[in-house]
Amino acid sequence: MGCPGDSVSVSMSMSGAVSASASASARGGTYDVLVVGGGVIGLVTAWRAAQRGLRVAVADPEPGGGAARVAAGMLAAVTELQYGEQTLLDLNLASARRYPDFAAEVTAATGLDVGFRACGTLAVALDADDRAHLRDLHAFQTSLGLPSEWLSGRDCRRLEPMLAPGVRGGLRVDGDHQVDPRRLATALLRAAELAGVRVHRSAVARVTVAHGRATGAVLADGTALAAGRTVLAAGSSSGRIEGVPESALPPVRPVKGQILRLRVPPGHAPFLSRTVRAVVRGSHVYLVPRENGELVLGATSEECGWDTTVTAGGVYELLRDAHELVPGITELPLTETLAGLRPGSPDNAPLLGRTALDGLLLATGHHRNGVLLTPVTGEIMAELLVTGELPGYARPFAASRFTASSPVREEQTV
Repeated sequence: MGCPGDSVSVSMSMSGAVSASASASARGGTYDVLVVGGGVIGLVTAWRAAQRGLRVAVADPEPGGGAARVAAGMLAAVTELQYGEQTLLDLNLASARRYPDFAAEVTAATGLDVGFRACGTLAVALDADDRAHLRDLHAFQTSLGLPSEWLSGRDCRRLEPMLAPGVRGGLRVDGDHQVDPRRLATALLRAAELAGVRVHRSAVARVTVAHGRATGAVLADGTALAAGRTVLAAGSSSGRIEGVPESALPPVRPVKGQILRLRVPPGHAPFLSRTVRAVVRGSHVYLVPRENGELVLGATSEECGWDTTVTAGGVYELLRDAHELVPGITELPLTETLAGLRPGSPDNAPLLGRTALDGLLLATGHHRNGVLLTPVTGEIMAELLVTGELPGYARPFAASRFTASSPVREEQTV
């Protein structure tokens, strides 16, 4: 495919922790924590930190946006398992287990439904090669003790009658669910504000540094914000924030994804009851049905730098591959085409915790798992901000792991 206020006093064990400077401008403020980025990761970090008694601000020109706007919201720890990512799998599973209670807590706090559905996932194969690939994946899942059931093509079509007759087999994973990322982002923004988080709707022009320590940021509108700790949670843009020394910039890159949204007409029988995914001619495709009649199709994965153009080729390939799985989708109205950028890291796992610059922390690099990892990331970052230490289970994802002096930590059960 072609690519065209008063600071709350909190005891902290973090080395060098100091109170935020009182030199912020009258239009700004002084905070315990400044979160740069108002996507789901930034918002959950801010919300959880505020719940722990910290005075928190978020800076983002469009809070509630970010990569979540172009995510389908699959909570697919098992069906998205990749070889060599077993440590990440543990974190994904831990976050997936938290999702029912997490979704209920967000809804209770805000009155907003986040669209969590315990619907399960069906991964299917259309030809012999894809069937062999799924068989290998099933064997890998089974070897790790993951719940995954092999089905014949006929059994797949019994579960989902709209599937194409050519489906050769599939994997039923009842524990891989979904959430609506846009509704989740809206609810997290509301939850954060209700918890006392101050949201500054402006971009960060630069992070401020004094005496070898991050001290906050200056916003594009001239507002100066002072903070005891600054968290970079700006997704793929986290690696190009002005003012951050090169040694502290996270190694994240933009990974482009294009998705489509279709609409099942009112009164029409649902096309699918659960998420369906497959590999078609080497390309991954998924169809995520919402209870409101929306059907989300994705996802391309393109290394195209900062390009967010929706391409004819991307739309064509998604529709072509989805049509081979569920032929009836070509009858549905196409309501949206969109492209966005996921924050990729060198090992496709999140970057969490302290950087080489004192007072600067990271919560980025979640790649394709940002929505899935939202609950556990909020817990990890809140614990870090209060105690100064990452929980044991999060240490394999320490932001310092890509530096030569990274310490080896003992892994703990999540």
